[in-house]
Amino acid sequence: MRAVKIERHIAPQAEGSCLISFGNTKVLCTASVETSLPPWRRGQGLGWVTAEYGMLPRATDRRTRREATAGKQSGRTQEIQRLIGRSLRAVIDMQALGENQITLDCDVLQADGGTRTAAITGAYVALADALSWMKARDLVKTNPLKTSIAAVSCGIYRGSEVLDLDYPEDSEAETDANFVMTGAGDFVEIQGTAEQTPFTKNQLLQLMELAQKGIGELTQIQQQALDVEGMPS
Repeated sequence: MRAVKIERHIAPQAEGSCLISFGNTKVLCTASVETSLPPWRRGQGLGWVTAEYGMLPRATDRRTRREATAGKQSGRTQEIQRLIGRSLRAVIDMQALGENQITLDCDVLQADGGTRTAAITGAYVALADALSWMKARDLVKTNPLKTSIAAVSCGIYRGSEVLDLDYPEDSEAETDANFVMTGAGDFVEIQGTAEQTPFTKNQLLQLMELAQKGIGELTQIQQQALDVEGMPS
């Protein structure tokens, strides 16, 4: 694992926020609480959690044009923000959340590989803080979090299994995979692609073991950042 750092309350006007760093990858995650729902969700007694993802123009070594200027989001952006939303919804009791919506905004300040996994890991911390904010104001009666969640990348680079790839490793990897898991070690989503040559079942199992190790470390870092005894895991 690269060095991972989580700084909470980085955006004080948001109900929950953190700046998460995976090495040189830095993502600002904010959680915004709304007491209204999309029309299709209303009247069911259930809440909703959704996410948006974006990359600042100079998050990479060359300026990237803002998607708002182009008039539409790229397929990559849409795929990543849907992944973040699915991941966070997997650990929320929607009935306990009530008819409230939480939107997680994940903005990449600096990209060096693993932006989606950093976004998911940081978004959980922002979400946990937003839920604490809601509970303090009686917007929820019990904590809707069922467990914690984090994500990490793994891959095969120059013939070896590697945990938490940076950009040079990711760009040359023979196999690239992302694992989203709960703190208890259950899988929420697995994305894996053979970029150059097919990978074997044994290699996949080795990547899964690496991912479990990495998620265990990330869960501890989340716990330390939140500083809450008995945090769901």
